[in-house]
Amino acid sequence: MSENVEADERSVSSAIPEIPDERGDTGSGIDTPPQAALNTLEDTTEERLTLRHTQRAMINILDDAEEEKLRLRTSQKALLNILDDAAEERAHLADMQRAVLNILDDFDLERQKVEQVNAELRDEVAVRARAEKALRRAHIATETANNELEAFSYSVAHDLRAPLRSIDGFSQALIEDCADSLPPEGKTWLGYVRESAQHMAQLIDGLLSLSRVGRAEVHRSPIDLAPIARNVSARLRRDEPDRSVEFTIPAEMTGDADARLLEIVFDNLLGNAWKFSRRRPTAHIEVGQTFQNGQQVNFVRDDGAGFDMAYAGKLFAVFQRLHTLREFEGTGIGLANVERIIHRHGGRIWGVGEVGRGATFYFTLEEGL
Repeated sequence: MSENVEADERSVSSAIPEIPDERGDTGSGIDTPPQAALNTLEDTTEERLTLRHTQRAMINILDDAEEEKLRLRTSQKALLNILDDAAEERAHLADMQRAVLNILDDFDLERQKVEQVNAELRDEVAVRARAEKALRRAHIATETANNELEAFSYSVAHDLRAPLRSIDGFSQALIEDCADSLPPEGKTWLGYVRESAQHMAQLIDGLLSLSRVGRAEVHRSPIDLAPIARNVSARLRRDEPDRSVEFTIPAEMTGDADARLLEIVFDNLLGNAWKFSRRRPTAHIEVGQTFQNGQQVNFVRDDGAGFDMAYAGKLFAVFQRLHTLREFEGTGIGLANVERIIHRHGGRIWGVGEVGRGATFYFTLEEGL
C-alpha cells in the first residue's frame, strides 16, 4: 500500500513544472504561489491517502462484519437446530414420561390382581384345608363303616346260612325218611320250603358279593378281555354240556381294567345270555367291541328271551327282575354287581332288548358317551 502512495506522490510532483524565480534559478526561498499550490496538492494527496486508508479500513471492517454476520447466521442455525433437538428431546421425554406413567398404572393394576389372586389363593388354601380335614374325617368314618359292614356281612353269612342249611337239610330228611307217611301235597310243600331256603342262600351270597365288590380296590392295567370271555364260556359249556350254543368271541379285545373284576362282569353277562337263551334249540352268543362317538364300547349279545325296553330302568337295581323265578332262576343282584364294577372303572353300562328277540348289553371302561 505505501509503495502505491509514493508512486502517486511522484506522479503528482512530476506533473507540476518548476517555475524559475526572478534571479533565473529554481532554488528554495520565499514561497511563491506555485509553491503554495504544491503544498496544497501535497496536503490533498495526503488526505487522499488517508481517505484511501480509511476506505480500506472500512472495507476490512465491512468484510469482518460480513464474516461476523455469517458466523452469527451459522450460530443462529446451530442454535435453532439445538432448540429443535431440545424440542424433540422434550417431546421424547414427555412420551417416556407417559410410558412410565402407563407402566406404573399397569404395574398398579397387576399388583391389585396379584393381591386379589393371593387373597383367593388364601381362601382356597383355607377351603382346601377344611376340605382335607373333612375328607380325613370322612375317610376315617368310611373305614369304620366298612369294617362294621364287613363284620356285619360275616355275621349275616354265618348267622343266616346256618338256619337256612337246617331248614333245607331237615326238609330233605323229612322227604326222604317220611315219604311214605306224607301226602303228595306235603311233599310238594316241603319242596317249596327247600327251594325257598336255597334261594335265600343265593340271595345272601349275592349280597355278600355286592358288598365285596363295593369295597374292592381297582387295579387297572392294559389287558385282553377275549381270554376272560373264552374262559367263562368254557365253564358254561362244562356245566351244561348238552346245550347247543354257538359263541362268537374275537381273537383280541383290548382294554384298561382290573382283570379280576372284569371276570365277574363276564361271569354275569355271559351267564345271563346263557340262561335267557336256554329255550332256543341253538342259541347264539356274541362278545365283541365297537366304536360309538370315537369311544371303544364292549358288548355281549344273545338271541334269547330279551326284555321290554319300558322296564330297562330296572335292569341294574338290586332284587329287580324282569322274569319270574318259574321262568328263569336268579336273584336280581348280578347286573347290580356288574354296574358297580363298571362305574368303579369310570365307565357306564346299558342294555338294549326286544321281547323274544334277545338282548345286548354295552359297557365302557372309561368316561365318555
